[in-house]
Amino acid sequence: MMNVERQAEVLNDLVKINNDRVEGYRKAIEELKPEDFDLRTLFQERIEQSLAFHSELAREVAILGEEIAEGTMASGKIYRTWMDVKAFFSGADRKTILDNCENGEDAALAAYRSALESDDLTPAQRDILISHFDGIEVSHDEIRALRDIL
Repeated sequence: MMNVERQAEVLNDLVKINNDRVEGYRKAIEELKPEDFDLRTLFQERIEQSLAFHSELAREVAILGEEIAEGTMASGKIYRTWMDVKAFFSGADRKTILDNCENGEDAALAAYRSALESDDLTPAQRDILISHFDGIEVSHDEIRALRDIL
């Protein structure tokens, strides 16, 4: 017997992680220099991806009849604070911004990995999470590749 509250909790953690991604990429865009227009486009795509993931997850939580989480994960706030401090000291060069984004994607992947270990998910929910995980993994690798050429 599946626990609906537990399902909602697992899904809501990922709702918050996607809120973190949106906030993190918005912050990263603010730190970009005008010549980093390629990253502005990439980061905007990541924001749109996170909003789409958020919508899918929120729909699943609503189907369960549970409240949809708002806000961000505590770890997300810590991540953004760290990003603020690092950007302040470094002048937010391209490599630092990409490093921070890669760290954020690592955190998102870890959250999805953890969620996928839950026995409380339906096969349909698991399929959604695997699809999101694959998208974030592609994003992570793209960001790492951009950083590594610097």
